[in-house]
Amino acid sequence: MNLDHLLLGTADLLDGVSWVADRLGVEAAFGGRHENLGTANYLLSLGRDVYLEILGPDPEAAAGGAPPPFGIAELDEPRLVTWAARATELDALVTRASGRGVSLGQVRPGSRLRPDGTELRWEVTSLGASLHDGLVPFFIDWGTTPHPARATPPGGQLISFRAEHPDPAPVRSTLAALSLALEVDKGPEPALVARIRTLSGDEVELR
Repeated sequence: MNLDHLLLGTADLLDGVSWVADRLGVEAAFGGRHENLGTANYLLSLGRDVYLEILGPDPEAAAGGAPPPFGIAELDEPRLVTWAARATELDALVTRASGRGVSLGQVRPGSRLRPDGTELRWEVTSLGASLHDGLVPFFIDWGTTPHPARATPPGGQLISFRAEHPDPAPVRSTLAALSLALEVDKGPEPALVARIRTLSGDEVELR
């Protein structure tokens, strides 16, 4: 499914880090700040070129900016809010998707500084074009930037990743139009479900 990373949203960044540490038994490392979004993140690798991003409002961001994406500031507790799929030639991908009735929004550049001062750069489809409650991903192209999972502490191994939705058929149709093979089961509410084998060998489910 070209999974790049999972986004776990939290209304309070440090609370989100603690929430993940309680479940996976390891504390995520600070990734950096997204000044254009008013967010910051912490990261854990879940295997080669796949990672978990804990995304929350940046405590050091200036007041009065636009609300952070994915409604994370309004969450009662941390949860998986969406995921990113790896791709290249994003403008062409957006055009193809539009021809199949799926709007991915505009492609925009992004960047952040790692704590060691290294700048990461990427291109991404619109974060505001969240489809089917985040079950359909946005797309990211890291270009020549080394993938973040390779310089991120291990948090375990991703065993499986799937979705649930009360009406799964439209979600499956949209994913198929994007050539993404995510399993979508019928469930009481929209949810992403990641099963992770921790470093201690336990299996944990994150939603």
